[in-house]
Amino acid sequence: MIVRAFAMFALVYLLGFLWFAAALPQPVEGGRTDAVVVPTGGPGRIDRGLAILEDGAAREMLVTGVDREVKTREFVALYKVPPATMECCVTLGFAAVDTRSNADETATWVKEREYKSLRLVTTDWHMRRAAVELARSLPDDITILRDAVPSRPRLGILFLEYNKLLAAAVAQVVTD
Repeated sequence: MIVRAFAMFALVYLLGFLWFAAALPQPVEGGRTDAVVVPTGGPGRIDRGLAILEDGAAREMLVTGVDREVKTREFVALYKVPPATMECCVTLGFAAVDTRSNADETATWVKEREYKSLRLVTTDWHMRRAAVELARSLPDDITILRDAVPSRPRLGILFLEYNKLLAAAVAQVVTD
């Protein structure tokens, strides 16, 4: 009986991983939200967020998880952000150090601004867990549009992220 239960668990785990790896979230074209939120950590994320802002698909952008050593002028120079755009529309968040604290930092920022919709921009392999953590931190009436940045992740990254997603999902169930 224990062997069958373990085999069933292993099969479900493996099928879940195959789904996770084969059906990575995709970019979203179109759609307007109050704001765009970009957790740091992967190539193309900030560029995608700035493009959404520039296209007028969001009014404001939060870059969450910015290293405390980064200066605003360095960010502006690296991403070629016009000063007027930086002043009106881009917030650098320095409080977060991981995905969970990215979500908490975002929730505080959204509450201060009374936004009702967000576009989450993160790497395809990171999207599901980031969205779970963000949904955990935000009120239920906030709409989250998932906009994934395509990547070519290694198998090890996928495996690690799948396990982190499972842990986040379990934590969500336990706390509810």
